[in-house]
Amino acid sequence: MTVVRPLIITMGDPAGVGPEIIARAWSELKSGQTPFAVIGNADVLIGLGAPVEPVLTPADAVTVFGRAIPVLHQPLPAAVVAGSPDPRNAPAVADWIERAVDLTISGEASGIVTAPIAKAPMYAAGFRFPGHTEFIAELTADVPFNGTRGPVMMLTARDLRACLVTIHVAIDQLPELVTADRIVRVARVVQESMKRDFGIAAPRLAMAALNPHAGEGGAIGLQEIEVLRPAAAMLRGEGIDITDPLPADTLFHDEARARYDAHICLYHDQALIPVKTLDFWGGVNVSLGLPIVRTSPDHGTGFDIAGKGIARADSMIAAIRLASEMAATRATR
Repeated sequence: MTVVRPLIITMGDPAGVGPEIIARAWSELKSGQTPFAVIGNADVLIGLGAPVEPVLTPADAVTVFGRAIPVLHQPLPAAVVAGSPDPRNAPAVADWIERAVDLTISGEASGIVTAPIAKAPMYAAGFRFPGHTEFIAELTADVPFNGTRGPVMMLTARDLRACLVTIHVAIDQLPELVTADRIVRVARVVQESMKRDFGIAAPRLAMAALNPHAGEGGAIGLQEIEVLRPAAAMLRGEGIDITDPLPADTLFHDEARARYDAHICLYHDQALIPVKTLDFWGGVNVSLGLPIVRTSPDHGTGFDIAGKGIARADSMIAAIRLASEMAATRATR
């Protein structure tokens, strides 16, 4: 008999839209094959009118899921007011993430989906990481992993998988930060993940250029000649199918996307503009190169709309479905 391992969803900042989109995702998915348990505060979900049932273990969630949201409940020190984050609750938010990682490492859960957190209240409470990704990377640093270790951020929408070499950096820092070493590491992580997490036997990778027209033979910048092409040649020497740098303005239309399984993008907007253009509401953030599966909605806490009943759950639903698919693919390898 096959044992169904549920996903774990961390509630994120309880004053944001996380609880609302979790409740809406459950309503959409409760009759399907993607059971999950929520780590967070059950009272917040009950306050939204959602059917909730506390559980003690992820395994309990499987039988509960069809009738109520299974919650691994943790009390909060401060009352939750929608739209008003409280740093007193931030340590619990961090604990939820750590507990989710522990349950996934132990094999009790198949993967993690993280609802959004807010940096300011977390930092005020002493949180020392830039965000979820770096925190989860440290929590899994000692877990054995057969592959090139990330994390690498991938944003995906429809048939586009855009993987980032740099993330939140100023444009004028890019020439210094876009190095051959960074590109090679990211491409290795992506290539291995396409096989391990997406079941693609022979991944085809496209590399975006840094400069317009891929540098126009050096007339509009030398990075393509001095950095990107040598990195691509090195990767092809390792057996990785990757292009030389291609002009980004012609890399993401329908026919171009069909030629590749993933795109190596060099900076934030180069990846996020096409992703959000393809599917503004349904994009998913994926952490590649980790010993566990982790996805997240591609949006923030939405404090300005929290509690108003208007938050859309498209991205959360897509993140849950993708995490389930990735976990199932890993389980077959």
